[in-house]
Amino acid sequence: MEFNLEEGKHLYDECSTLILPALSIGNVGQLAVDLLISSTKAERIGYLDDPNVLPCVGNDAYIPTPQGELALPLEAYESPSSALTLIQQRSPVVKGMMIEYAKNLANFAVACGKKHIIILSSLDFGRWQTIDMSSGQQIYYLSNTNVDGADDQCEKLGWKRMKEYDPNQKLWKYLNTLAEGNVSPDDISLLEDDLGEEDYYPSLPFAAMFSCFKAKGLKVTCLLCYCSEGDNIPDAFNLAEAACNLVGLRPDNFKGNEGGGGWVIPFSWQSVYGPPPDMSLF
Repeated sequence: MEFNLEEGKHLYDECSTLILPALSIGNVGQLAVDLLISSTKAERIGYLDDPNVLPCVGNDAYIPTPQGELALPLEAYESPSSALTLIQQRSPVVKGMMIEYAKNLANFAVACGKKHIIILSSLDFGRWQTIDMSSGQQIYYLSNTNVDGADDQCEKLGWKRMKEYDPNQKLWKYLNTLAEGNVSPDDISLLEDDLGEEDYYPSLPFAAMFSCFKAKGLKVTCLLCYCSEGDNIPDAFNLAEAACNLVGLRPDNFKGNEGGGGWVIPFSWQSVYGPPPDMSLF
């Protein structure tokens, strides 16, 4: 992975927290990062070139007036006022290369002096075992603060630890082995067995990223929400707000689109799900 710094830009030492998405169902992590970038007025400082990410190109996602700048697969943004670095991923990872991609991201984070990594992702609503919507949309988390994935700060914020995480489970242990680079023929043979229900979560991109960042000695927190395919903008708000709570930001202090406090809606969201339905049909 190569990091290309834009001309006249530089990395800020105070931006020691890195927030990035892990691709999953509904692209909620990507939408949440879009929302954070636009709301914190983060500035693009460069882009990352990784052979494990499929190429893509598009229009600027945040500015309505064309400036001649193109959106690329992996972009780095920084918001010194919020002490945040954000990475946006706009295209998927090549099949079978998730671990290599996650290792490259971890190396980049270490080289840039990041201290805390926050991964935003979603989970399949169809696998939600205990559905409780009494307190609204629930945030789940996974942290490497403790061996069992628990974290006191996350608990105080009212989130629930992802109970499906078991560091002694076969696939989680295999991920750790891959992340640490200690793979043996016996380890590889583990994947030759049929994957069971318990292997769903460690097979997702966020799990590979969690393991690789952890292997580098970085503090890692995964923020997760359950969703289905469709209009997941409400889930993105929920996940972005959770990230703000974790780093001590107040979304109501953002200068929203209407000039008051609140979120700044990315310009690209105007066409994410097409125009609203014709209400005369109902």
